Amino acid sequence: MRADTALDRSDTGAVAAALAAAEATVLHGAVYAGQGPLHVGVDLGTAVVAVVVTDGAGAPVAGASQPATVVRDGVVVDFVGACELLGELVAQVEARLGQPLEAAAACYPPGVGAGEVEAVRHVVESAGLACAALVDEPTAANAVLGLWEGAVVDVGGGTTGIAVVHQGVVTRTLDEPTGGHHLDLVIAGGLGVSVEEAERRKTDPAWQPRLAPMVRPVLEKLGALVRQGLAGEDVPAVVLVGGTAALPGAGEVVGAWAGLPVTVPPAPLLVTPLGTARHGSPVARVAPETAKVR
Repeated sequence: MRADTALDRSDTGAVAAALAAAEATVLHGAVYAGQGPLHVGVDLGTAVVAVVVTDGAGAPVAGASQPATVVRDGVVVDFVGACELLGELVAQVEARLGQPLEAAAACYPPGVGAGEVEAVRHVVESAGLACAALVDEPTAANAVLGLWEGAVVDVGGGTTGIAVVHQGVVTRTLDEPTGGHHLDLVIAGGLGVSVEEAERRKTDPAWQPRLAPMVRPVLEKLGALVRQGLAGEDVPAVVLVGGTAALPGAGEVVGAWAGLPVTVPPAPLLVTPLGTARHGSPVARVAPETAKVR
């Protein structure tokens, strides 16, 4: 991150280490011992549903994720499917940890209504977890990034959440109707493939250089929306998170159209789920001989 902005108050080394551990746990099934009580986060994303567990210091200890289509633009469109999938992921994580998870925080896009937020709560509760907190996605992301001054731009599957941060506090959030799914539609149309295949190729490093010119107009539109959304705000720089941020050159394109320097952290897909876990209530550890998992 640029040393000439207030963004350098965040500990970039600690952020990178935490996201590397999140990647190992959520994507590759690693389990770490950690210290203190556990905290659980649930992210019902448009493209991916993720469960992240951290220790008392906010370091990842376990997790699981799976591609899904149960949510669209922040709205749970397949309630039964969402409940079943989250239940499966929670069971996986409980088995890896050898203990039950009793409560979790969950996140939602800042632009959805109260009914949609409550639907997220109900999905979490259907998995046998108390919903300890509900937090908007950019605010959750800043629990990892620790920005002092700047903006968090969280590119979801259907929408993009923007949070303005002043003196370490999120002072304003908004949601823009552009996200990774719009890139999938462009790729699908350009290559003559299904949207599902477009998503697969978008996340395949071998395909990404070829797709960059195709999706550039969508990234330019996103940058213009960021510029419009931040108009009148004293924002020195932006941190771009979410799966789309992992595309090579995405930060540069968005920054050019937003008129601001943009940083992309490692494993940007996992910033929000990890931050969501850090909002969760403590879950006491259970001795292996007394643990009962589902």
